[in-house]
Amino acid sequence: MSPTGSKRIVIKFGSGILTRVSTPEPDPVQLRKLVEAVALLKQAGHIVVVVSSGAVASGLKPMGMAARPNDMTTLQALAAVGQTHLMHAYEGLLRDHGLHVAQLLVTHEDLEAAQRGARFKATLERLLEFPQVVPVINENDSVAIEELRFGDNDMLSSHIARLWGADVLLLLTSAPGLLQDPDHPEAGPIPLVEDVDAVIHHAQEKKTSLGTGGMISKLKAVQDAVNAGVECVIASGRHAEQIPAVIAGTGVCTRFTAAVH
Repeated sequence: MSPTGSKRIVIKFGSGILTRVSTPEPDPVQLRKLVEAVALLKQAGHIVVVVSSGAVASGLKPMGMAARPNDMTTLQALAAVGQTHLMHAYEGLLRDHGLHVAQLLVTHEDLEAAQRGARFKATLERLLEFPQVVPVINENDSVAIEELRFGDNDMLSSHIARLWGADVLLLLTSAPGLLQDPDHPEAGPIPLVEDVDAVIHHAQEKKTSLGTGGMISKLKAVQDAVNAGVECVIASGRHAEQIPAVIAGTGVCTRFTAAVH
C-alpha cells in the first residue's frame, strides 16, 4: 500500500450479483450500484481493477434463450454475444462518473506464460496510469472454458491479484461472507479468518442457475491469494453501498488475513 493510504484493489463481480434474482437477465439497477461503488473508491484515491462475469447472462436475451444451456459451445457463443452488451453497459454507467472502461479478455494460460503474463501486467499498469480508466477483465470465454466450467472468475481474479500485486482482493457474492452456520444464515458471517484451511469445511458448494462458482471455489481462490500476501474479503454484492466501508475496514463481510513472508 502506498504512503497515502491508496490501495490496489481487485474487485470480482460474479454472475449471481449482476443478474436479476428471479430471471436470467442482467440487472441494470444492480450494475449501476456496483459501478457507483467503484467510482467512490476511485474518488477516495484507490486504484481499482474489476474482474467481471456476466457475459453469458448478457447474451441470453439477444440470442433468444430463456435459460443458461449446458453445452460448452453454446455457452461460448453466448459469451461472445453477451460480452459486447456487458461492455456497452459498463461504458455507459462509468461515463456518468467521468470514467471509461478498458476491456481485457484473458485466459489462465495467458497469465501463466511468463512472456504473456508480463505483457498483460505491463498493459494493465499502463492503463492504470490514466485515472479516468477502469480496467474490466473477463475470461476470454470464446477460447477458454476453465471459468465457464468451474470458477465464475474466482480463480481468475485471484490470479490477477497475485500477478498485479494487489493489496486487496474483494470477492462479491450473494452471501454476506463465509457464514458461521450455513443452515442458520441469520447468525451472520465469520468476521475474520486467519487460516483458510480451518474453515473450508464451513463452505457448501451451492451454485446459482447462472453462476458456476460456489463458496468452495471462492475459498480456493482466497487460499492462493492470501498465500501470496494479498488480503482477501468476501462480501455481499447485493449491498454495493457498503463496498467503500468494507475497503476501509468495516462493513459486514469475512476478512482473510494475508500471509506474512
